[in-house]
Amino acid sequence: MKSFAIRLVTAGGLIALVAANTWAQSASQPAPAKFGGSEMFSRYCATCHGARAIGDGPLAAMLRKPPANLTLLALRNGGVFSGEMVSRIIDGRKPLAGHGGGDMPAWGDAFGRSSDGPDTTPGKIAALVDYLESIQQKP
Repeated sequence: MKSFAIRLVTAGGLIALVAANTWAQSASQPAPAKFGGSEMFSRYCATCHGARAIGDGPLAAMLRKPPANLTLLALRNGGVFSGEMVSRIIDGRKPLAGHGGGDMPAWGDAFGRSSDGPDTTPGKIAALVDYLESIQQKP
């Protein structure tokens, strides 16, 4: 069963309320893969970017800056998907308006404080980057 939870998250001194998908597990349902990119996206990104990653999530209308269509990252970058740039955006090393700028925390910081611990942060970010690369629109 899928539901939404609102959490208070801090990132770089900013405090934000963040909605995140949560998954209620029954005994008959297997837990999602710990570092599966699509599961990570559904849990942490889809509330703003939408289930199809086109910027139409349930909270999109409440944000100051509309969420990006993440299926167009390569097309907007001359047809090249830069995993390094996407990783830097997710973990907060390359701040974007709306991404760590008050509307949404830098996920590197949030993942580091998760119950899995900071050692899992690179794996989570890599899984998200791989997933985003897999859903890029072709020219």
